[in-house]
Amino acid sequence: MKKTALALGTFDGVHKGHRAVLEMPPEYKKTAVVFSLPPKAFLTGEQELIMTPEDKFRIIKTLGTDEIYPLDFSAVKDMPAAEFLNFLKEKFSPSYISCGFNYRFGKNAEGGAGLLKDFCLENGIVLNCCEPVCEDGAPVSSTRIRRMLKDGEIQKANRLLTEPFSFTAEVIRGDRRGRTIGFPTVNQRYPDGLVRLKFGVYKSEIRLNGAVYGGITNIGIRPTWQTDYIISETYIIGFSGDLYGKRVTVEPLKFVRGEVRFSSVEQLKRQIQSDINS
Repeated sequence: MKKTALALGTFDGVHKGHRAVLEMPPEYKKTAVVFSLPPKAFLTGEQELIMTPEDKFRIIKTLGTDEIYPLDFSAVKDMPAAEFLNFLKEKFSPSYISCGFNYRFGKNAEGGAGLLKDFCLENGIVLNCCEPVCEDGAPVSSTRIRRMLKDGEIQKANRLLTEPFSFTAEVIRGDRRGRTIGFPTVNQRYPDGLVRLKFGVYKSEIRLNGAVYGGITNIGIRPTWQTDYIISETYIIGFSGDLYGKRVTVEPLKFVRGEVRFSSVEQLKRQIQSDINS
C-alpha cells in the first residue's frame, strides 16, 4: 500500500503556484486537503472566487491527485494550530506534506511554516514548503489574479491559471431585443460568488453540446437597457437554436471595450459588428 502525501491549501483558481504544491512524488497516494471556499468567505460571507468549487476539484483531479478531502472550515476554525496538525496525523497518517510558503492554519491563523516544519521533524514526515512561483517579476497568487480579472486583464490572468477563466450558467429568457436587430444573444445571470469581471465586451469562446464556438460577450448591467443584476449576453457566431434552460460555458478571451450607453439601435448594431470584427 502506498504511503500518503498531503497537499494543503485552498487552491482557488488552481494557478501555477498551486500546481507546485500539488505536484507530489508519484510513489505516494496523493491527497489534496482543500477548503471548498477561502476562509475569508466563511468568516465574512464575501466571495470573489476565481472558479466554483466544482471546477476547482475537477482541475485538481486532472493534475494527478488521487483523492480530494474537502475540509469543513466550521469544524476546524477554532482548533489550535497544534490540534489541527494532530487531526491531520490521525486522519491521514501522512508521510509527506506539501504546502505553500504562506500556508496558515489553526485558530486565528496562528500556525505557519515554522510550526509545520517542527511537527514534520518530530513525526518523520517529509515537508515540501514551496517557495513563491513568480511570473513577470511578481509572485503568482489568487489575489493578483482576482485583481487582473477585475481590471479586464483576462489574458494576463489566464497565463497564470491551469485552465482559462470561464463560467457556466443556465440560459435565461431575455427581452429578445437582440434577435430584432440581427444579433440574437444567449442571456445568463453572471454566477453569484465569482469574482466580478470588469464590465464590458469580451471576445469569447462558448462551449455547448461538445462543440466550441467563437462569440462576443457583454458582461455588466447593460446601460442602454439596464438590468438590476449582472448579466452576460453572448452573440454566438455561426449558431442558431433554442438554448433556454441549458447550461452553457462562456470563456472570455480578450477585453474589447467598456460598456457604453447607445443613443440609437443603429449605433448599437454598428458597434456590435465592429466588436465582432475587432
